[in-house]
Amino acid sequence: MKYSDSGVDIDAAQAALRAARAGIRATWDRRVRSDLGSFGGLFQPRPEGPLLVASVDGVGTKVMVARLAGRLDSVGEDLVNHCVDDILVQGAEPLFFLDYFAASRLQPGMLEQVLEGFVRGCRANGCALLGGETAEMPGVYAAGEFDLAGCIVGEVAPEHLIDGRAIRPGDRIWGLPSSGLHTNGYSLARRILFEKAGWTVDTWRDELGSTVGDALLAVHRSYLEPVRTLWHALGRDALHGLVHITGGGFYDNVPRVVPDGCCARIETAAWEPPPLFRLLAELGDVPPAEMYRVFNMGIGMLLFTPAGVDPAVMARVDAVPVGEVVAGEEPVAVVLSP
Repeated sequence: MKYSDSGVDIDAAQAALRAARAGIRATWDRRVRSDLGSFGGLFQPRPEGPLLVASVDGVGTKVMVARLAGRLDSVGEDLVNHCVDDILVQGAEPLFFLDYFAASRLQPGMLEQVLEGFVRGCRANGCALLGGETAEMPGVYAAGEFDLAGCIVGEVAPEHLIDGRAIRPGDRIWGLPSSGLHTNGYSLARRILFEKAGWTVDTWRDELGSTVGDALLAVHRSYLEPVRTLWHALGRDALHGLVHITGGGFYDNVPRVVPDGCCARIETAAWEPPPLFRLLAELGDVPPAEMYRVFNMGIGMLLFTPAGVDPAVMARVDAVPVGEVVAGEEPVAVVLSP
């Protein structure tokens, strides 16, 4: 099976964005400091001031799993953490977050549960839940369905911006473990586990050590604290680049930060994907390359450091060595284990 079999076409979305580039750039002035394709947009209101970093995202069809399980608070926390990670890769720390909640009709307790997750995520990451919008749209959403989106704004001093330009051949690549699927690949995961295997959110699986619902709803991890730990221990200059492994997996996200002439060589044999990923690959007969494009495979954030960084310091945050930067024309080479 492939992601497109579940109705999601990553290539089509990328093509649409490429077609809209000229129009998007026409709205910019000199205060815009980033280009299309960055994890977050950079905006500098004042020439000598900090850079604002903004990002907007959703949690995809993970909301459908949450609805089936009757647990709506976790997806709010998922969304905050996802957005925090998206601006963290550019060195930014969060300032505030805004949410958008839409449903066919509000049901008792629905919005309260989601807001509980937003509040928990914002408190844990030290950002203000500044505002939001709630919409009821019967006819747009089926009865009982809902969707979420979130916008985050953070800031970073210009001298602390991480944009990948410091990445060079010889750099080491480290992976920070994920907590599960995070917020990507759920259309394919639902197709495999619920439609093909016939399981439900309450199905217990020994290989997962949990129900299917609990495994799928594991909260997206925020990497703010481990990255802060490394900044304090090594200095900000020691992190040459960061990659949040989201939609598009390793193949589409790594090229967003690797400079021309460099190739990030990822050795997939360097870590063991958690059981959930192995289960999806086996049940869905998903090709290895497709797995590493759709899912994070147990690594939610990549860190690029100089070759001489102290492994003991990296071990403090459970970072796993997963590859190195070599000279090359292709920005990423995912070496698939047999």
